[in-house]
Amino acid sequence: MRKYAVIYKATLMENMQYALNIALGFISYFMMIFVFINLWDYIYSDSSQLIAGYNKEQMIWYIIITEMIWFGTRSATITREVANDIKSGQIAYGINKPYHYTFYILAKYFGEISIRLILYISLAVIVGVSFVGGLSNFRILYLPAIIVVLILGIIINAILKLSISLISFWIEDSNPFQWLYDKLILVIGTIFPVEIFPRWAQPIIRCTPIYVVVYGPAKLIVDFSMEMFFRVLATQLIYLGIAIVIMLFLYKKGVKKVNVNGG
Repeated sequence: MRKYAVIYKATLMENMQYALNIALGFISYFMMIFVFINLWDYIYSDSSQLIAGYNKEQMIWYIIITEMIWFGTRSATITREVANDIKSGQIAYGINKPYHYTFYILAKYFGEISIRLILYISLAVIVGVSFVGGLSNFRILYLPAIIVVLILGIIINAILKLSISLISFWIEDSNPFQWLYDKLILVIGTIFPVEIFPRWAQPIIRCTPIYVVVYGPAKLIVDFSMEMFFRVLATQLIYLGIAIVIMLFLYKKGVKKVNVNGG
């Protein structure tokens, strides 16, 4: 683990120099949130009105949080870099290094997004408090549980996206699959909570990565309950185990394919 910690620290220190560039992305985030604040402000004619069990304060905060996760965890390392390494044959050098390539990529990825995520969390809090106000039912004692599911959600998302990139061992371009996955998370997961969809669709959505990556952490922040926490945590642990197995399986088969072909 020490070698991956060194990779994480080195990448983190490198990205701290580009904090200003990261801040430029705040414009897109702010514009997105501003649009949805006005949209939900119009939909909620009465501030005490409930839609799918959410009041206006909770609904807007839900979007602020999910968009924060979306913008704060984006990185080309687990998408384009991995796919390009495979297509160019550069991965042959990574295979022979004294570390596991997939864990190297994950360590590098988390080193890249750590500063980004902290900045976006700070911005989300500022925007939320300024435009909506604080969450009336939020308590600081919920924070450790929320941090756990937030980190697990980010890890699961990273492993799933890395697994999609590893498909490049067999197909020429994995970007269409990345696009489909991203749009699934963005369009269905970040804009609306699960409860707003038809009843027949909700169990299906709860079986997708949406539930563990964005919905679970955001739901616990806007409407925390221990029952919900344990439900999300259990689902995340199952997803995490499956995601790791898929990632390692794809990598092992891909490396074998490279070796057989003389890579």
